[in-house]
Amino acid sequence: MPNAEKLEKVQALKERISGSEALLLTEYRGLTVHDTKELRRSLADTASFAVVKNTLMSRASVEAGIDELERLLEGPTAVAFVEGDVVSAAKKVVDAAKKYPALILKGAYMEGRVLDAAQAQALATLESREVMLSRIAGMIKADMARAAAAFVAVQSRFLGLLEAYKTEKEE
Repeated sequence: MPNAEKLEKVQALKERISGSEALLLTEYRGLTVHDTKELRRSLADTASFAVVKNTLMSRASVEAGIDELERLLEGPTAVAFVEGDVVSAAKKVVDAAKKYPALILKGAYMEGRVLDAAQAQALATLESREVMLSRIAGMIKADMARAAAAFVAVQSRFLGLLEAYKTEKEE
């Protein structure tokens, strides 16, 4: 029978899972306390990084409706609970993994899907949200400019046709 302290921890983890945009699961075996503190500081603006007990995380994820997360919960696990930009947090975790080879990105959970290690790594190669939005805005602006130019061209052809018709009628 689980004790009250464990139930509280499961409930707290469930709330953190539900309040997060995404979860980045890592293996931290071999990281020093200093390395972990540095990683927490680097993630401070986009995510919170916490070492979790696999059994408690597994129960919390099942209670949060994420049954598939269990396959990533093997070995020592630390989770980045992403509250901000997922891509930015993934980039920071991948950069930290380059700096600290002991840190391994095991997978992620976002938008209702569990991602394996390769897919989680691919998140770090995406452009930031702001860059993507500006590219989309640029494409929309270019399409609007092309449409406006097409309308002006049709209008000038029509006016040219009217001028020719007017000239012909005057003669």
